[in-house]
Amino acid sequence: MLSYKAVYKGGQAQITEKKSRFIAHVAPVDSVEEAQTFIERIKKEYWDARHNCYAFSVGAGNPLNRFSDDGEPGGTAGKPILEVITGSEVRNIVIVVTRYFGGTLLGTGGLVRAYGKAAREGLEASQIIEKIPGSRVEVETNYTDMGKLQYLFASNDIVTESIDYTDRVLMHCLFPEERMEEMKKKIDEATSARAVTVEVEEVFFGNVEGEVKVFPR
Repeated sequence: MLSYKAVYKGGQAQITEKKSRFIAHVAPVDSVEEAQTFIERIKKEYWDARHNCYAFSVGAGNPLNRFSDDGEPGGTAGKPILEVITGSEVRNIVIVVTRYFGGTLLGTGGLVRAYGKAAREGLEASQIIEKIPGSRVEVETNYTDMGKLQYLFASNDIVTESIDYTDRVLMHCLFPEERMEEMKKKIDEATSARAVTVEVEEVFFGNVEGEVKVFPR
């Protein structure tokens, strides 16, 4: 499984084109049901708007993409919103753009530009992170080898979440999926196979403002 870009915190943006207001809302979702729930919430909140157009992409590998023009001319609203999503390579995301009509027709080209611009600004107002597939790993070692492993993990950018000290040392780490076998081999080489490595849980993890966050997988 490859890493992918995802919304950590959704954002909101508003633009005005010829007195029509376009309000974009962005949110992270993990399923079609979550996307639809968010869309319905925005529709209820902006019940007096003429259009609540949307697009979403669900799934990291081969995402399911859907969009709706919600009464706008075909291809002028939902599709440009979806193109912003696919162009950004962000997954598990929904964007709803609400339009309050300002009295002046924008034409099909104007609508495409306005909905696309609102979606882009909504995305720019959101916090986007890279989610890396990996595992929580427990490495059990003795006190003599602990220093070797700490140096090994630091030099390989491996995150150590915590360490338990008893008669042995239990190091709780995060290994990227693509480096799992490589790191197991390096641990064996560093400790002459004295350390025991156990994969505990498959997760995603990513850097959020300098702090590593773990997400379910």
